[in-house]
Amino acid sequence: MHQQAYPFRLWQPARLDEVQVPAKASGTRRAVAIGNFDGAHRGHRALVEAARQAVGPQGEVIALTFEPHPSRYFRPDAPHFRLVQPELRAHVLAGIGFDGALVLPFDAALAGMSASDFVDEVLVRHLAADGVVVGADFHFGKARQGTPDFLREAGARHGFSVILVPQVRDEVGEVISSSAIRKALGEGDIARANALLGREYAVVGEVIHGAKRGRELGFPTANVALPEGFGLRHGVYAVRVTHQGCEYMGAANFGTRPQFDDGAPLLETYLLDFSGDLYGHAIEVAFAGFLRPEAKFDSLDALIAQMHRDCEKAREILSSGPRA
Repeated sequence: MHQQAYPFRLWQPARLDEVQVPAKASGTRRAVAIGNFDGAHRGHRALVEAARQAVGPQGEVIALTFEPHPSRYFRPDAPHFRLVQPELRAHVLAGIGFDGALVLPFDAALAGMSASDFVDEVLVRHLAADGVVVGADFHFGKARQGTPDFLREAGARHGFSVILVPQVRDEVGEVISSSAIRKALGEGDIARANALLGREYAVVGEVIHGAKRGRELGFPTANVALPEGFGLRHGVYAVRVTHQGCEYMGAANFGTRPQFDDGAPLLETYLLDFSGDLYGHAIEVAFAGFLRPEAKFDSLDALIAQMHRDCEKAREILSSGPRA
């Protein structure tokens, strides 16, 4: 993988007219890969690799992406299971090889911009792209006017190359996509989701106060409320928890707690071999395996016995190999 010569840079202007991406260094070529990059999965990595080939090892490869996700803008009331939280965007994009990212506000101005203006204003004036990389079925601009052929013609006029990357398929021939990853997570198929991502699926959040039931049962948990629309299957998982640079093994329940209140979904994580106060701290929780569905037990003793088994199974899974 490309080794970055400088820290990953993230530009996130509040408005399109506030874009200020530094000029390229003398002699440096810049490739821009356009997409939502939700998941930053193996298919997205293929775009990065194509962009790197276009500009060489000393060139810059920049992600051009959007906030909010366009589907959220056009259908604000529809639930949207976002794979990468904004807090993790820089981390995951750097992880697949990008040198930086420009996050444009997807608002009425951008939604109404013609394909021609998008090329002129964003790709040429603001980014000075030498190469543009997109998926083979990529469309952009108002009413999706910008086709792959349009982009090629624009590149010929403005002097940037255009690379169209076909869909990437996994080892059994299925397309690697954000939709496929959401489906796998919704089914609790962590192994499948992680294989498509090329890493362990992770979320981040601030630890909040809960009902303290885990503490009363002998399993104090770090509770994180996840965004609306979070579509992970309710159940118990083997997880790795990162806090202040240290990693811990853990078992986590995501769900509504049918044993107690059937309340709003919450991620409750018990850290193995850890003692301390995490309230108000941010933690990252990476999912390594699915243990069982969420369930209601005949008694609290039965629940506690199962929680001990869950922790033993989680330790077994997490000790069997390194993070994906």
